[in-house]
Amino acid sequence: MLSTGCKAKDTKATHEQAIRDTDEKWSQAAIAKDIDATVAFYTDDARLLPPDAPLITGKAGIRAMWADLIHSSDHVSWKAATVEVSSSSDLSYVVGTYELDSKDAQGKPAVEIGKMVEVFRKQADGSWKACADMFSPDAPPAPAPKPTKK
Repeated sequence: MLSTGCKAKDTKATHEQAIRDTDEKWSQAAIAKDIDATVAFYTDDARLLPPDAPLITGKAGIRAMWADLIHSSDHVSWKAATVEVSSSSDLSYVVGTYELDSKDAQGKPAVEIGKMVEVFRKQADGSWKACADMFSPDAPPAPAPKPTKK
């Protein structure tokens, strides 16, 4: 029997849009402070490269980092600027920016603006998950306050 229905083409453009949609949902999970949903966007063997910290491999370590980040911040979000899909359509990278709102050591509001790179791998079910994630602030860390003399 012949099918006359239309099937969506498996093109780089459709993959790019799927990755943009996935990345937006991932950011929304972090905004909602949903640790389980945030971590679910990673592959089981993912690697996370946070600033000023060692490489984290696997979901247990990634979960611990996200739990700390989400609980210590008021807001975290990011936005994809560039999405590139490999010619084999099984890997992609995303370059974008993030914002992290928190409180400094004195309890004053602090905003960190930075950049990020995510590498996505296409899964057997056609979904995309991050297998590598790296982010770093645009500005250097603020210097530690100088001790006062007594």
